[in-house]
Amino acid sequence: MEKLVAKNNPINQSKAASARPAVMLAALALSALGGGCSNVVSPGGESTVPAYWHSELTAAIEPAKQAVYESRIKALLASMSLEQKVGQMVQAEIAHISPAQVAQYHIGSVLNGGGSFPSGNKYATINEWAALAEQFYLASRATKANGAPGIPLLWGTDAVHGHNNVLGATYFPHNIGLGATRNLNLLEQIAAATAREVTATNIKWVFAPTVAVAQDARWGRTYESFASDPELVEQIAQRYVRGLQGSSITKIKQQDRVIATAKHFIGDGATDLGVDQGDANISEKELFAIHAQGFLGALNAGAQTVMASFNSWQGNKVHGSSYLLTNILKDSLRFDGFVIGDWNGHAQVPGCSNTSCAAAINAGVDMIMVPEDWQAFIENTVAQVRDGTIAKSRIDDAVTRILRVKIRAGLFDQQNEVAPFATAKNIIGSEEHRALARQAVRESLVLLKNNDKILPIKPNAKVLVLGGAAHNIAQQSGGWTLTWQGDNNKNEDFPHGTSILDGIRNAVDSNGGRVVQSSLSKIREGIDFNPDVGIVVFGERPYAEGIGDKSDIAYRNYRSHELETLEILQSKGIPTVSVFISGRPLWVNAEINASNAFVAAWLPGTEGIGVADVLIGDRQGQPRYDFSGKLPFPWPAHPRQANATAMGEDPLFAFGYGLNYHNEHTLAALHVQPYPALKVVDTEKSLPLFVKKVISPWVMFVGDQQNWGVEISGSHGSTLNQQTVVVEPIDHVLQGDARKVRWTLGAPGQFFFQHNVPVDLNHLLERGAAMVFNLRVNTPPSSRVSLRIDCQYPCSGEIDITDSLESRPRGEWHRFAIDLACFAEAGAQFDRIDTPFLMFTEGFLEIGLADIEFEANARESADIFCGQQLTNL
Repeated sequence: MEKLVAKNNPINQSKAASARPAVMLAALALSALGGGCSNVVSPGGESTVPAYWHSELTAAIEPAKQAVYESRIKALLASMSLEQKVGQMVQAEIAHISPAQVAQYHIGSVLNGGGSFPSGNKYATINEWAALAEQFYLASRATKANGAPGIPLLWGTDAVHGHNNVLGATYFPHNIGLGATRNLNLLEQIAAATAREVTATNIKWVFAPTVAVAQDARWGRTYESFASDPELVEQIAQRYVRGLQGSSITKIKQQDRVIATAKHFIGDGATDLGVDQGDANISEKELFAIHAQGFLGALNAGAQTVMASFNSWQGNKVHGSSYLLTNILKDSLRFDGFVIGDWNGHAQVPGCSNTSCAAAINAGVDMIMVPEDWQAFIENTVAQVRDGTIAKSRIDDAVTRILRVKIRAGLFDQQNEVAPFATAKNIIGSEEHRALARQAVRESLVLLKNNDKILPIKPNAKVLVLGGAAHNIAQQSGGWTLTWQGDNNKNEDFPHGTSILDGIRNAVDSNGGRVVQSSLSKIREGIDFNPDVGIVVFGERPYAEGIGDKSDIAYRNYRSHELETLEILQSKGIPTVSVFISGRPLWVNAEINASNAFVAAWLPGTEGIGVADVLIGDRQGQPRYDFSGKLPFPWPAHPRQANATAMGEDPLFAFGYGLNYHNEHTLAALHVQPYPALKVVDTEKSLPLFVKKVISPWVMFVGDQQNWGVEISGSHGSTLNQQTVVVEPIDHVLQGDARKVRWTLGAPGQFFFQHNVPVDLNHLLERGAAMVFNLRVNTPPSSRVSLRIDCQYPCSGEIDITDSLESRPRGEWHRFAIDLACFAEAGAQFDRIDTPFLMFTEGFLEIGLADIEFEANARESADIFCGQQLTNL
């Protein structure tokens, strides 16, 4: 049999059209000729925008109808006070505002952030969602003091793979999987289904689609990108927006349509090293030719809102860039909807804070997403208008745009106060929608290897199923699933969902076969039946932005040992299929080598049954469904190949690669280099424990008298007694970048970081290091609080920090540092540290913690300084 080299396999068929947009071709032609210009500033201070940005968008409303709208907007604007106008420009989070406050402050919008629910209840019913939306809407419509009716409120939600905050909704594959399908018709149908489920809860606005063209797979939001190819993203964006809003702007008024948001403008997929919210240090031509194309597709379909991006471009924050938001987006691209900021994104603009940012408004952000500090932001913005920092004309422009979108969406025309789908429980999680999701799962699967054609599996086979992701709907659904990071979910949280194991059982058990689920610990002892095939389902655990960033693209799971599982099956001669769950392509050469067949399943969502539709054949051994998915990103040949194109290297599998059951293909053994050494203590400057997330290999734990070591695998968690010690995500600088730790019972409890392999930290002790972290004391201690470093307990060094906590101002963040020599004096042996941070108290306490690390040369400025010479320790 001929052996094909994977990267040269000419399997690159696409269901999408092949013509590039004319505007992109123009940019590429300019680039080839050396034409175009950068952001040149004229003597008059106006920026010259290169010609390739100028676009005649095809989505428009007939002039007569638009003239009626503009006349109505003008009249509304004339009747509004400055406070009413500024209120329209503010979006608050539902946990931090009431319907009464919406009426009092004339608020234009609310949102539910990831993991935010009515009354904070993850299990809120559809009716509870709809009822809260109705309360907010009615409050916004209350008659004002001047006798005019209030401006209707917009509620926005992150429906990024279905209505993913609502229990029982249909969670479709994430965008990376949808991009693998290349099925534009299906994706438009999925968007329409999402719109139906969202409107069933009285919500009319979604923060989707993400049209980023991710170029570095280290980025933790890669799975929110449809593909690394701008042409494909442009085509999908256009169809997806049509699915959400309808075939034209006038269709948004329909009861089952929502307002779409093209996000994040612009360059979020281009940041250096794939760092979330980092700097896209690329040329303007590249910004247009690669990263603007999804926006062109979305705007051509009539997307009514655009979300500004957290990232910077050439060192300047997008939220503060008038060149990008006004000169390009609004003027050159002729976008007449409104720009919404991202979660406190304005605060990252130099000179700004959560509560004040004239620069973002002046740059072109029309509505500020200020979840918690909205009241202070209104007060400061009103003052800035009155003192001339913000021009009144700029406020009028922003409010005009917001009113325009609200009118187009029919919010002013609602006669009945209850949305038409509010009681239609059969809409959310309907059989029709689940069938679409199941089809999307089938078509998203990419077959990378099928040596000896072990797939499809006969349904009467004896099948051994292993892997932590086999029966884990939360893991297969990924981030942005019920919770922001997709953590702290269990199978029971998905009432309509099916795991991958469920699908395999359904296909095999009903056809006379046998399915046995097992584990690594069991097969180490032996396999007590003779399986025809093994299926190992494994991959990345759920994550979302920030938490999901990686330093390289090697797949690592330190506690699951999937490679050992595969190698045991291989040693026993059992044909093995790997089903890999991931939000991006990762280096898995060793795992591919240990598998006869390897399937990239991405993050398929709640219809795990769709995987078995393709893997399990009919009774004659023929496919029930063939593989049709194609790689939306190139697959890496080595762990540092986060962007094969930029590195000028060939990937292992090229963009568009994907086998089917008709291919005669044998993949030769791949080169396997050792995993790059985990760099934990190789730095002379610092040892991070928690910076936005827990830093590997450390693991976060809480404990009480029932169990002193309960792992916190996500952003939330608690002791077995769920009240003793509770951990929750909070904001310090960025969304979810800190943890609130609460001791709520006045009982013994601890919070700590640990690794099962002790490390030598003497070099940091010798360099005058301190334990440094950002601290906020919300509730002072009612009892003694100790902070400890363990060197394999009972070896430890403990200090009392009670007085330091009691003396801190309440509710304010401060840097707090403790000389490591203090712990050494107390008994810690720094040549074998396994627990570098443990806080213990027997009383009540509530604190915020962020950026926990050991920092060299910091002891002299420490809050707790021991002052003893290291030679005497």
